[in-house]
Amino acid sequence: MVNFYLVLRDDLEELLRDLEKHRNTAEYYYRLRALEPQTLSPVERASRFLYLNKTAYNGLWRVNSQGKHNVPFGRYKDPRICDAENLTLASRALKRAEIICDDFSRVLEFARPGVFVYLDPPYYPLSATAKFTGYTAHAFGVEDQRRLAAVFRELDRRGCLVMLSNSDTPFIRELYAGYDLRVVHARRAVCCRGDRRGPVAELVIRNYS
Repeated sequence: MVNFYLVLRDDLEELLRDLEKHRNTAEYYYRLRALEPQTLSPVERASRFLYLNKTAYNGLWRVNSQGKHNVPFGRYKDPRICDAENLTLASRALKRAEIICDDFSRVLEFARPGVFVYLDPPYYPLSATAKFTGYTAHAFGVEDQRRLAAVFRELDRRGCLVMLSNSDTPFIRELYAGYDLRVVHARRAVCCRGDRRGPVAELVIRNYS
């Protein structure tokens, strides 16, 4: 994802050209999915990333324990793989951004009074049977959630304006007790069952009101 944002910011025209080559067929999809990203150029990797996102089942990005993308072909009739207008607008916005791939705790290096920080971690599971805790082979577990809460409190101590999204569970409510906890209902489109894609209660946690 970080490579995609870097390419989108710095090599937009090359990315748009590469996106035009993709085909919406199962044969092509599985051939591209099987490629090793390390063998591709940054532009090719970014193009592959967006293509898989647009054509995979339910637009899901998921990898197995070996770090390989394993979502089946989505069989969409006409997915918009190359949305040049939106990609151009996003590229312009990213020109003003510094993009860093690192542990979330690094945000403390940039913590200054009045700075706004938004944190969007993998959500804590809603139940014992909901095992999804990350998007890669390295899960974001309980201790990561506790460590994130400690970073949230340190940002608060330093005078930052902090907002965090997470699931509405007793564990998350306990971690952020004392802060402003607001329940919002977000519709979830990524689910194997259509009847479970309705609004889901989430928490927006802030150190300001």
